[in-house]
Amino acid sequence: MNYPNALRYFANCFLLLIPVLVFNLVFMHQLPSAYQMDVFWKGIPKAVGIPENVMRILVMVLPVFMRLRISTPSQQLGFGLYTAGLLVYFASWTVLIVSPQSAWSASAIGFMAPAFTPILWLAGIGMIGDEFQTSQVPFKWWMYWIVSACFLFFHILHTGLVYARAT
Repeated sequence: MNYPNALRYFANCFLLLIPVLVFNLVFMHQLPSAYQMDVFWKGIPKAVGIPENVMRILVMVLPVFMRLRISTPSQQLGFGLYTAGLLVYFASWTVLIVSPQSAWSASAIGFMAPAFTPILWLAGIGMIGDEFQTSQVPFKWWMYWIVSACFLFFHILHTGLVYARAT
């Protein structure tokens, strides 16, 4: 068995999703009540919820097949965008947790920030994972951007519906 060749499959872009998933799991119960699952998903039309979840699955599964390398200038720029995006995303949650009654948290932009700030770190992942682990499957970085954009469209729409209901 060729271990170095086999180990390269573990160096995939899913590793970049781990900080997001861990952060979400650790802090999701500290978010205001409108973000709790039973409230957040209540009354969301299937025409929004189903495509949002299908796209969410694709956004999470595709990185498993995307090679993680930070060697080209584009990948380095993508890593910078990813890192900045994580910081902005984490900050958007932190404000909602620490100061849920603030003017920012009560505003549409503040309330919806955790839904639209992932555009930064998702774009970064797309730039970093510019090819699949196997060359037999054609893949370009913009394909991940399209899937991410579709997910974000439905996720932002969903969050907007929750905000409209909460105000």
